[in-house]
Order: sequence, then structure tokens, then C-alpha cells
Amino acid sequence: MREEMNAISMNIILHAGDSKLLIEKALECVKKGQYCEAKQKMEEAKKELVKAHESQTDLVQQEAAGKEYPNSLLFNHAQDTLMTTMSLYEIVLNIIDIADVLDNKINLALNRK
Repeated sequence: MREEMNAISMNIILHAGDSKLLIEKALECVKKGQYCEAKQKMEEAKKELVKAHESQTDLVQQEAAGKEYPNSLLFNHAQDTLMTTMSLYEIVLNIIDIADVLDNKINLALNRK
């Protein structure tokens, strides 16, 4: 059981970590005003989050069905990594939208002069 739990935990950490790296790349695109590229990176990040979440959901469903897993610090870390990355994802999506809107408004104002 412990080996299975560790493998699932590492899978969650792997995909959540890959997602976080893509989110960071999206922010770098925003800094350069590359909003389409930022949104593309966020789409890739979402795919990684889905993979991580699926692993988490499978484990939770197995436990709900009666399969017992030992407490695991590694799984707790995986849960934390996934949760914080999901929160970061939502925040950065909003940052991209806000930056894009503000950039467009600034450009419109400059073009009126």
C-alpha cells in the first residue's frame, strides 16, 4: 500500500510541478505583453493540473470505497502542492485578463492623442 501511495503522490507532485512551471512561463509572457502566448501556456498548465487532479481523485475514490491507505507525509505534500498550484492558476488567469484589458485601454488612450 505504501508504495502505491508514494507512486500516486509523486505523480501528483510531478504534474502539479510541471503546471507551476508553465504558469511561471505564462507570467513571463505577460511581462512582455505576449498575452496569446501566456494563455497558451495556461492551457498547457491546465492539462497538467487535470492529470494531477485525476490521480488525487482516483485515490480518494478508492479510499471512499473502503481501501485503506496509511497516513503519508508525501501525500500531504502532494495535496498541498496541487492545491497551491490550482490557486496560483486561478490568480494568474485573472492577472492575464486584467493586464490584457489594461494594455488595450492604454493603447486606445495613446492612439486618441
